Formats: sequence, C-alpha cells, structure tokens
Amino acid sequence: MARRIDVTGTGGVRLAAWEFGDPPKPDPAQGTPDARGTHDGRDPRNGHTAPNGSPGVLLLHGLMGRASHWASTARHLSGRYRAVALDQRGHGRSDKPPKASFTRGAYVDDAEAALEQLGLAPVVVIGHAMGALTAWQLAARRPDLVRGLVICDMRASALGAASQREWAQWFDAWPLPFATLADVRKWFGEDDPWVERPNPARGEFYAEVMAESADGWRPVFDPEQMLRSRETWVYDAHWEELAQVRCPALVVRGLDGELGRAEAQEMVRVLPRGQYAEVADAGHLVHYDQPEAWHAAIQPFLDGLGTD
Repeated sequence: MARRIDVTGTGGVRLAAWEFGDPPKPDPAQGTPDARGTHDGRDPRNGHTAPNGSPGVLLLHGLMGRASHWASTARHLSGRYRAVALDQRGHGRSDKPPKASFTRGAYVDDAEAALEQLGLAPVVVIGHAMGALTAWQLAARRPDLVRGLVICDMRASALGAASQREWAQWFDAWPLPFATLADVRKWFGEDDPWVERPNPARGEFYAEVMAESADGWRPVFDPEQMLRSRETWVYDAHWEELAQVRCPALVVRGLDGELGRAEAQEMVRVLPRGQYAEVADAGHLVHYDQPEAWHAAIQPFLDGLGTD
C-alpha cells in the first residue's frame, strides 16, 4: 500500500507525503482515555489525531532522493508506528518551482509544516544525508515536535568548495538521457567513476529517481536545483545546531560511507543524548545497501524511546 497525502510547505510549495505500510492495528485497551490519547485517538499534547494513538515517525530522504526510498523502512515500522515519508521540495512528486527557495531554512520549515499538518508530533525523525541535517536542525529549533532523532550518514563538518565543484562535475558526467532503466542501473551501479566496486543497490537507488521522457530516462529532479540546495549547507559546519538537540539521538554510519568513525563519534559526544551504531558492508546508502542490518541498528534505539 502507498497512500499519498498532500501538504503545503513554506511559500505555498506543494509537498507529497507518503504512507507505505498498513497503519498499526487498533489496541483494544484504547477504548478508554490513557496517557497516549483520548477516546478518538487525539493526542492531548498537541490536539492532532493520530490513528489508534500510534506514535509518529517522519522519514526524510537525502539530496536527489525521494520518499519511496524509505518504503522498506516504513513498512518495517508500520506495525507500531504511523510512518510517513516526505518528498522534499524539488524531489519526487513534490513541486519543483524554478524560483522557489532551496535554503536550509526552507527545508526545515517544510518539515515543520508537514509535521503540524499530518498531526504526527511529537515524532521520531529519521533522516538520511541532507535529510538528517534537516532533521537535527528541526529538532534544535522545535524540541516540542521531535522526541527522537536518527541521523544516517551525514557529516556535521563543512565539506567546502572542492566538494561542491566535484558534484557539479559529477552531474555533468551523467550520460543523459539513459536509453533504458537497465542502463541507469548499470551506470550508477558499475560504470559511474564514483563507484569503487559494483553495487547493485546503488543502481536501484538511482533507477528510483528516473522517469521516462520523450528521448529516454532522465532524473525527476533538476540537477541545478540540487546544486543550489547543496550550496546552502556545504560551506558551513553544523556542530552548533547538533549541540542544541535535546532529545535522544542515534548516529548511524555505514562502514564504507561518507561519515567517518571519528567524526561520527564526535557527533555522538556533542549531542547531549547521543548514541552510536554502525552497519557493516554498507556505504553511504546504508538503508538501501543493507536494509535488514539497518533495521537491526535502529530498532533498539526506537525501543528505548518507547511508544508513549
């Protein structure tokens, strides 16, 4: 099952949110009010309705990603949580207005607006890469909305101008348009100069963000918009916002990912309530490379938060 819910982001940008799993089954004990809600499932802390009083999870993809990249995670969580994945502005099925703002503030504002319109708060936010940065900036700004945080393979240090130039050159190297989806999978899984060894999961990841056009397969996003999004955060370090996160937070890295162990452990130290996990045989796309190991890495943290 995939159910789309339209929400409105900052500046009126239309955003697509998605539920990929069946909602948690009703708890017979919730026929009477308790600490989790009223008779109708409404959370007394924020006045919003959550189905069956189930706790919420918001899933935020990284740059170039889309909500469907979280489908496996959302289905894994759906037995106990209302898990919603958001197509962020410029991505997936959300609007891609050419003159829209693609600043850090806009992404955080969108996540805040989505939480309030979906009635998920207080929520666990799980973010990958750029989505993880949005997640911890949201948690620092609105601690009342975020009760737990999972940061997947995102660095807090500045990446710098050289990194931005490398990304621009990489986009230029894409052999667009691709003739078939098989060509997409092969290039990103094997032929891409950024690939050190064949990685079918990476090929599948990028096949998910392609759409067929008149001349072949092209990305559903505008690469120039992606570079504009990226340039709003790559030149700055983000340790200060990390230190302002008051809820429990889990930093997860793939052993072959972009977040090194030393920096990940320093992030855990800076976080007031930080925890650490790593996933073997996984690169930057941890949840795609090793989905079962990823689930095993985050589940103890989620269990520790409880469901209240």
